[in-house]
Order: sequence, then structure tokens, then C-alpha cells
Amino acid sequence: MTAPIRLIVGLGNPGPEYETTRHNAGFWVVDHFADDLHASFTLEKPFFAWVARARHAGQAVVLAKPTTFMNKSGQAVGALARFYKLQPEEILVVHDELDLLPGAVKLKFGGGHAGHNGLRDIQAVLGTQGFWRLRIGIGHPRSLGLAQAVVNFVLHSPRNEDMPGIEDVINRSRIVLPQLLDGGFDRATERLHQGN
Repeated sequence: MTAPIRLIVGLGNPGPEYETTRHNAGFWVVDHFADDLHASFTLEKPFFAWVARARHAGQAVVLAKPTTFMNKSGQAVGALARFYKLQPEEILVVHDELDLLPGAVKLKFGGGHAGHNGLRDIQAVLGTQGFWRLRIGIGHPRSLGLAQAVVNFVLHSPRNEDMPGIEDVINRSRIVLPQLLDGGFDRATERLHQGN
């Protein structure tokens, strides 16, 4: 039996000026997960994060949004994993993904960071690539026919025509949340990838 997810960390940058930017797609998803689990976030400085605690099937589940900038996301993940004595395979990191178009989503275990600074820092802190990722497609400026540099692209809000696809992905992610928390990764993957 695969270990169920016990910690879900959404990646993004703190502060109102970043709220609607593509790089904060992980925050958007985790906010919805908290709603679905009837949990609310409170700022917990020892964990470098906004933290929400919930229960699913009698088990504790922790949701987090780091208060550090993206390239220091590992601080929160490391602090929470140590405190709750979690194994990396019990952690799900939700993040924006340049290699997937808006409307596409992938659940993946392990692998590299593909230049994503949040993932790079988490891998460095945990000392392993062996954790789950929920990759939320935001597209790449080249694949969307835009002349923007990547750093500029991720720090801007999605275009109006890209939002329906992103919203669809958020809804599909919410539907498979119970499976992720039960360790049913094959079923979750199958359902999640259907709309890609």
C-alpha cells in the first residue's frame, strides 16, 4: 500500500502583488483544497508558512503555503516534515508547470526540478527527489506564442483565454483530493489525466 499524502504544500510567492500571478498556481489549488477539507490557514512563523490542519478518514492532514519567496520553499517543507515526522513520499507539492499548457495537469512521483526554483530548494532540503508533485500547466511563453522572458511570464497573471483551462485543472484536482489522501495514486492519476 502506498503511503497516503499527509502534507500538501502549494508553491507561490507571498504578498498581494503576486496573488494572481502564474507562479502562484500552487497557492490557488491549495486554497481550494483547504475549503474542501473545511480548514482555514493561520500564519505559523516557526514553519515559515500559512498552515491549515484538517482530518480525512480519521487521519491528520496538513496544508501549507510558504511565506518565503519561491526559491526558499524548502524551509517550510523541511520544518513541517521534521515536526510531523513525515517521509518524503507522504508529501505532495503543488506547483505551476511551464512544460504543460493551461488546461493540462500531471501527477508525478520524483524526477528533476526542470529549473523550477521552488522544487530545486525542496529537493535540496529533503535530500531527495522522492516526493509527489501535482504539476499545474500554465504554458510556456514560446508555446503560447508570446515574446516574454520566462521570469517575466511567471510573474504575470494568466491571459483571459488561459483561465478556463487553469480553472478546469483546479476543479479536476479537487475531485481527486480524496484519492490522494487515501493513497490511491493510480486512480487519482487516471481521473486527473482524462481531461489533458
